[in-house]
Amino acid sequence: MDQRPISLSAYWRLVRENRNFRLLWAAQIISELGDWLYAIAIYSLLLEVTGSAAAIALAVVLQELPQCLAAPAAGVLNDRMSRKRIMIAADLARAVIVLLMMAVLARHWVSLVYVLLLLETMMWAFFEPARNSVIPNITSGRNLLVANALSSTTWSVTLAIGSAVGGAVAVAFGRNTVFLVNAASFLVSAGLVRSMRFEEPHLRSVAPLRFRDLTDFRPLAEGVRYVARDWRMLATMLVKSGLGLVGTSWVILPVLGERYFPLPAGSLDPQRAGMLGMSLLMGARGVGALLGPIISSFWAGDQAGRLRRGILYGFLANAAGYLLLGWSPSIWPAMAAVIVSHAGGSTAWVFSTTLLQQQTDDRFRGRVFSADYAFMVIAMSAVSYTAGSVIDQGISAKTVAILTAVAGVIPITGWALVLSRWDRRSSIPDHRDR
Repeated sequence: MDQRPISLSAYWRLVRENRNFRLLWAAQIISELGDWLYAIAIYSLLLEVTGSAAAIALAVVLQELPQCLAAPAAGVLNDRMSRKRIMIAADLARAVIVLLMMAVLARHWVSLVYVLLLLETMMWAFFEPARNSVIPNITSGRNLLVANALSSTTWSVTLAIGSAVGGAVAVAFGRNTVFLVNAASFLVSAGLVRSMRFEEPHLRSVAPLRFRDLTDFRPLAEGVRYVARDWRMLATMLVKSGLGLVGTSWVILPVLGERYFPLPAGSLDPQRAGMLGMSLLMGARGVGALLGPIISSFWAGDQAGRLRRGILYGFLANAAGYLLLGWSPSIWPAMAAVIVSHAGGSTAWVFSTTLLQQQTDDRFRGRVFSADYAFMVIAMSAVSYTAGSVIDQGISAKTVAILTAVAGVIPITGWALVLSRWDRRSSIPDHRDR
């Protein structure tokens, strides 16, 4: 196996030479930019109307928990149908949902925003396992880690740019402009995915999907048995759940930006100054998530042992960043702390995804990645709603950040125990060609 570190030129070669990945990557850039543009608009609206951190927490839960509810059906469909068609259908549905959300806000039916957030998230729950399952079909060898790292850093860049620009666009042109841009981004993404041309090996041996198959739990049980037979795979699949346990950022960063670190500029009123502070903190999260995989992938290369150790280092950086965030006196050190934290979290995310793709048979990838996300969102939904509730009870968002760092001890300890048991002499089989 080639043990050289992964250089920046490897990312450029992948995008230049692999047409399918280039199209998938472009679709990701466009749709995620739209998503982050409108996330700031939604969170600021909820704080403005309700004045409650729990309102944002509920929005986060409805953007996360439905992934768990949809995971069984999403996993089965992604292993029985064309993953390309699933991605296209999910994009088209999300475009319609975002347009409906704009109509709801125009009538001040804020409560219906939650319903639409739930529906949009369910579409994401079908799209994302399909995208992760497709990447091993359009890349190979060390390009698999390159593709995952690039996808993660792209998420990070779009978060940084979209969050920063989203606040500015909402301030300058109003929230409706942001929603229109987001809806259009999903339509463009669907067109790009439609242009991809690749084989889907999992379709060769499956029977045509019937409606009653959606209520047949045998494929789900088969997937559970497949994962349970190897504790290493199960442990790797739970890495994102560890990140979910420290997933308070979606609640505390908007609150910190609005209440603790507003950024007055010119004659802006406090509400708009808070929106800009919120944008900067969310943008810092994207910067951290961008830097983490780039730096760590250069160090790890495609060495499985380093990928596993990198997950532990990522958990450590994640907890340290939240601890620093709780002590930050102003927005600039707070942004630095967020960068450190999410550089670590993004590293753990990318490395665990790559290890799972290497270990999982193609015919099981849909179910494995659906379960991977489902466990994560259960943990993240619980801690996010708890964070919003305790802030409304009078606990400061800075204290919640410190408590988040304390909670980070759980995944750190758990993964350290996993590494202590791992047989370093054994190689992880690569089942991508099965």
